[in-house]
Order: sequence, then C-alpha cells, then structure tokens
Amino acid sequence: METNLILAFLVFYPIGGALISYIIGRFHKTARDYFADFIVVSEFAVVLYLFCNFDSSRLLNCTIDYFAGFGLHFTLDGFRSVYILVAAVMWMMTTIFSREYFKHYHNRNRYYLFMLLTFGATMGVFLSADLYTTFIFFEMMSFTSYVWVAHDEKKASMRAAETYLAVAVIGGMVMLMGLFLLYHTLGSLEIASFLKLAEACEDKTMLYVAGACITVGFGAKAGAFPLHIWLPKAHPVAPAPASALLSGILTKSGIFGMLVVSCNLLYGDEGWGRVILILGTITMFGGALLALFSVDLKRTLACSSMSQIGFIMVGIGMQGLLGEENALAARGTILHMANHSLIKLVLFMAAGVVFMNIHKLNLNEIRGFGRKKPLLNFIFLMGALGIGGIPLWNGYVSKTLLHESIVEYTNLCAEGIAVGVFSVTGMKVIEWIFLISGGLTVAYMTKLYVAVFVEKNENPQEQKRFDEMKQYMNVQSKAALTISALLLPLMGFLPGIVMDFIADRGVSLMNGGMLEESIHYFSMTNLKGAVISIVIGAVLYGLVVRPLLMKKTEAGREYVNRWPSKMDLEDYFYRPLITVICAVGGFFSRVCDSLVDGIVVLLRKTVYRDRPLPFELTEGTMFTYHLGTLLNAIEAYIERKHPDKKHKHHEFVHELALIHLQLRENRMVIARSLSFGLMLFCFGFILTTIYLLSVHW
Repeated sequence: METNLILAFLVFYPIGGALISYIIGRFHKTARDYFADFIVVSEFAVVLYLFCNFDSSRLLNCTIDYFAGFGLHFTLDGFRSVYILVAAVMWMMTTIFSREYFKHYHNRNRYYLFMLLTFGATMGVFLSADLYTTFIFFEMMSFTSYVWVAHDEKKASMRAAETYLAVAVIGGMVMLMGLFLLYHTLGSLEIASFLKLAEACEDKTMLYVAGACITVGFGAKAGAFPLHIWLPKAHPVAPAPASALLSGILTKSGIFGMLVVSCNLLYGDEGWGRVILILGTITMFGGALLALFSVDLKRTLACSSMSQIGFIMVGIGMQGLLGEENALAARGTILHMANHSLIKLVLFMAAGVVFMNIHKLNLNEIRGFGRKKPLLNFIFLMGALGIGGIPLWNGYVSKTLLHESIVEYTNLCAEGIAVGVFSVTGMKVIEWIFLISGGLTVAYMTKLYVAVFVEKNENPQEQKRFDEMKQYMNVQSKAALTISALLLPLMGFLPGIVMDFIADRGVSLMNGGMLEESIHYFSMTNLKGAVISIVIGAVLYGLVVRPLLMKKTEAGREYVNRWPSKMDLEDYFYRPLITVICAVGGFFSRVCDSLVDGIVVLLRKTVYRDRPLPFELTEGTMFTYHLGTLLNAIEAYIERKHPDKKHKHHEFVHELALIHLQLRENRMVIARSLSFGLMLFCFGFILTTIYLLSVHW
C-alpha cells in the first residue's frame, strides 16, 4: 500500500481555500467568487486524475500521526474513487451556479466560507480509513452545513436549522457511544479490518449494539426513517445549490457509514439485513407518499430524496440477506447512490433557476414558469426521467438491479432457504411496495413537470411575465446545468460501458460478489419492473393527483396539500417528547438536588455540627499577623524603656497586611502578562535543552 499525501491535499485544500476566499471576499466580492471557482475546479481536476489512474492493486494511503491521539487515516479504493469524483462534480457545478444564484443575497462571504469547509469535510468522510477519522469530519460537516440551512436567517430557516442541528448532534452522540463500544470490543476502528475482526469476535451482542448506535448516527444524516424529519424542513428554506449538496452528497455520507456497518462489520448477517430492509422499505414508501402530497417544489424534491435513500437502504438490506450472492444488490446500491446524487444536482439547480427569478416555490404560484423555456424544460425533464426509472436513463439501471436482487432472494425463499416474515409472501409484499414506490416517483415527478412546464398560470398577467423572461440564467449557469443534465441519459444509454464500469469499481467497500453472467438491462424480464412502475405512476396521476390533490377555484384548478398536519412527526411527536423528557428530567434533577442539600444540612446539624473557629483573621496571613504582633511588642517594649522620647506609633499587623496585599496584586499582574509567560517559556526551554544535551553527552 502506497503512502501518498495527495489524499490529505484533497481534504485540506478546500479548507485552506475557504479561509483565503473569506479574506478575499472582505475586499473584493467578484475576486472571491472566481477564487472559489478555481478551488473547486482544480480539486475536480486532481480527483479526475486519480480516478482515471486508479489501480486496485496499488491502493493509496495517508496517515497524519499524533492528531488527537489516534491520528488521521485516509485511503483510496474503488468505492472512494467513485464517490469523491461524484462529490467533486457536484461541488464544481453548484459553485459555478452559485455565482448567479447569490447575486442578490446577503452573507455571500459566509456562504462561500462554509461551502468550501463542508467540501473539505465531505472529502474527509469519504476518504477516511477508520471510523475515528470519519467521525471527526462527519461532525465537522454537520456544523458547517448547518449554516447553509440557516443562511437567510428567517424564522422558518432558523427553526429548520435548529431541527437539522439537533438531529445531527443527537445522532453524533449516539454514534460516538457506538464507536466507544466497537473499539472496546474489537480493539480497532480501521474499516478494512472489520470483516476479519468481526468473524473472530465471540460476543456478537456487543457488535449489534455498537452497530445499531453507529447506524443511528449515520442514518440521521442520511434522512432514514424515523430520523428523516429534517429533510422536508431544511430543503425548502436552504439555498438551491446548498439543497443540491445536502440531498445529493451529504445524505450519502450517512449511507457510507451504513455500508461500513452492514457490509463490513456485520457482513452477510441476515438478522441485521432484515432490520435495514424494513427501515429502507418504510423510508422508500413514506418519502414517496409525502412527495406526492406536497405542493412546494423543493419540499417535493426533499421528500423524494428521503424515498430514494429508502431505495438505497433496500439494496443494503438485500446484501445482508443474500450474503455472498449479493452481486446484484451491491451493484444496484452503488449505482443508485451515484445516480441519485447526480439527478438531485440537476433537479435542485433547476428549482434554483425558478426561485432566483420569481422567488416562489409553491406550485400554484410557479405554474407555467417554464412553458417557453426549452433549455430549462430539457434540463428538468432529464432529471425527472432519470429519477422516475424510465428506460434509457440512469435511474432505470440502478432500480432494475435493486428490483432483481429482491426477485433473486424471493426465488431463494421459494426453495425453502428463508422463513417467517421473509418468506415468499413477505418478499412479494416488499417487491410490490418497491414497484408502487417507483410508481409514486413517476406520479409526483409528472405532477411537478406538468405544473411548471405544461399548465398555464391562473393569472394571465403572471403567465405573460413568465413568458417574457428570456434571460432567466447566464451562460455559466446554462453550462453547469446542461452538462449535469446530459450525464443522466449518457449513463442510461450506455449502461454496459458506463454503469458497469462504475459498479465494478464501486463494490469494493461492500465486498460485493462477482456476477456469474453479464446483465441484459433491456431484456423483457428487466423492463417488466420499470413498465409496472410507469403504469402505476400514470394511474396514480390520473386517479389521485388530478381529482383528489387539486380543487376547483373561480379561476380554474389549484394544487392542495391534503396531508394531515397532525401527522407531522416533528411537531406532534419529537418536540413534545423532548419537552416531556426535559420536564421529567428537570423535576428529578431538582428533587435530587434538594435531597442532597437536605442531607448536607442534616449532617452539618448533627454529625458534622458547626463549631465556631477559635480565631479568624480579618486581613493578611498568619505570617503577617504573627510578625506584626512581634514587631508591635518590640515597639511597646522600646516605648516603656524610653518613655521620655517621642516615638511614631505603628500598627504593624495592619501595615504588613497592606504590604502583603500589594505584593499579591503585583504578582498577579506580572503572572498574567505576556512577557512573564514568554520568560517562563524561555526558562523552561533552556532547562529542557540543557537536560537533553546532558543526556546526549
């Protein structure tokens, strides 16, 4: 394994660039913008070079010793080479788009600072070779990305940021607890060693507890149920470039941690796989259902992210169930991770174009905005077709692999390998939830596309204003969005070349098995699942969206959100639960505090009864008191021996106390001074040097 500082460069280069960009921005805003572009483009160039020259037989490794005891450890394998490239592409495109998007925003300097800091932290997460390094950069990423959510500092933004930070901090603390347990059990946090150490571990119970704690921390960032509550709140208020990164890449840092636990620490564990599969199924279907009901463009995309994270978790769960036969599930997992990142890059930037022109996101208000904007129409359509799993687009390939992994395990169940909930019937239910969730995706993306690009606005004057917007984004933004959108059909049209290449390289982290034969993505067997989801989506759009999720008005029809407000988990469950916990905890704390105080008072009145001190000084010390008393006695003796002479009377006890007080104040001033500190440092340095020289001699 080769040691290479280029990995540390990829992590700390954006962090250093963030600080420099902030300084530049204090004097020249345009120079700051171009400098930020330079940082992300140059980082992308280095990452692309590493990706193109990656050699699985010669892994790169980098260690920074003595950092907080354990040091920082970075490595580059196939999975990491794929995902740092995805991250670099997303940061490059969103940073270029940010220049126009933030043209009329305040606090742009702060945004660029934390955008680049988060870039470095994200690179640190994906390149980390042990969970200690992962945890450090994961927490850094949580705090720096918090500023994105709270960027405009409005009431809704601050509340959403509060939720985001609370979920991140609580998840981080639970994760840290899991890391302590894991290190105590295995004696190591190195990811590459987990597989062998876990196989040799006799106490599997502790591994499950540690794995559960770590998964809670990572699942909170991924937006998995029931820790998804920050997703629908954060995205509508965060700037669109930040939403693209939050949805597309930061959630994948959580998936990265879940892969480490599920595919390394608990590799091939059926019980664990079942838990992840159930959580993934709930997340997948619940997110899609929330997205269908939403009438806010970015909120719909945020709920969609929750659903797509569920699809990925289904792939992780299927890997646990299939064990060494996990080739399809592993390939589907890595491909859907990459696909979702790139698709949400396109969709959120397209939503950003809408918002930066009319500063609205409600479907009824932005209705008809894209009718005469063919480029924006094409860009959004590429993202919609990709995430809908339409054949010839990238999302179809990954969803097909995930679906086929479910079918594969169902066939194993039919052979009597699995029983109980995960029998043939149980797996058929999960398969149909998978297909229905795909149909819901088609339905809500059709809803968005029709509202923005097909229907006319109910206000004719507003529609006329939309149609007259010809320069709705500049050349740089057009280039960033168009290139990003073209990647989606390119990956889908050439799955045997592009997608198989990514999958072959990316399954390294998941210990994915080898394919027994090549996959025919466009065979009738594989197309069947996509066709079923498309038909379900069309039916849902025609029978649910149009008649039930719209209502008649005087001007026509408008979209309505019929999701019951009391089903908001944050407002009606988590916040009341935290309030109750705080109230109960505060009550018991006050009781315990009062009880301890009462015991102390009782002891002082009985066993440790207060006794008056025989003597207590009012000023000075015992030394000044006794010396002053002695001098007073000497003075009195002299006065008695020489009564005829005039003597100036002194009260030496008081005077010595004053001298002591003055000396103490002077000593404190000197001790707090920089010069005194430097003098002590030099004195200690000289003594240390003399000691080292004497030892050497």
